[in-house]
Amino acid sequence: MSEIENTDNTWLFEISPKNKFFSLNLKEVWQYRDLLMLFVKRDVVTVYKQTVLGPLWYLIQPLFTSVTFTLIFNTVAGINTGSVPPFLFNLAGITIWNYFTACLNDTSDTFKKNAAIFGKVYFPRIIMPISIVISNLLKFGIQFLIFIIFYAFYYFQGAVISLNPTIIFFPLLVALMGILGLGLGMFISSLVTKYRDLSYLISFGVQLLMYISAVMYPMALIHEKMPNYGWLIAYNPLAYVIETTRYMLLNAGQISVLGLVYTVLLTVIVFFTGLLVFNKTEKSFIDTV
Repeated sequence: MSEIENTDNTWLFEISPKNKFFSLNLKEVWQYRDLLMLFVKRDVVTVYKQTVLGPLWYLIQPLFTSVTFTLIFNTVAGINTGSVPPFLFNLAGITIWNYFTACLNDTSDTFKKNAAIFGKVYFPRIIMPISIVISNLLKFGIQFLIFIIFYAFYYFQGAVISLNPTIIFFPLLVALMGILGLGLGMFISSLVTKYRDLSYLISFGVQLLMYISAVMYPMALIHEKMPNYGWLIAYNPLAYVIETTRYMLLNAGQISVLGLVYTVLLTVIVFFTGLLVFNKTEKSFIDTV
């Protein structure tokens, strides 16, 4: 946006595509911080505004999923979770996983879903996916509160569980999941502007990704039972975050420093790649959406 110096022209500002291929636009995002907060409020209020149960869906989904996983993978398949109650083991993984999937799914159709407002009003387009990641923190907070309640229940029932001192770094894991979901979401949303059918594959792909992300089983189990397929887990950054989450919250399993370093590096690469493609797409997406 540049100011026009010609006094004969009635326009005060001229809006044109950014010339820089790569730009974080942090200064401009800060200038529009009030708009960012409005979008966050909109996302929180309107998503379940016309539903019967409202925010209770935040609670129902992880609870039913945890019960299902406990029955199928622990009771039927016989997956051993050690001293940790299977339901609590599954709930810990599902809670952090849900935050990632919410960020990814909600940002993956940013251009398609907001084409009308993007075509009428100017503001930094990246504000939209950022607002989604922030608003999903509320959903995560509600689900994490449920985890705390069940944690206290099992603890007072005599379950051998405890918090690991590394719990102080847990917010960094949550931020890592949000950034990774944001980066992938921006990248996919840019592709959806040209390949509409890609949006239909996202939910299916996320479901498949969950099964190779150690959500419902320890990482060591795959290396023990299916060593030929262990590489699927070893190269999946989400598996390290989920395994570390259970290590911090339940003091179960193990933590891989090299795995976390790999996850951080890959997250940074994915985020900046998504941002590059997002910045490029926003210049011409209106012609293809």
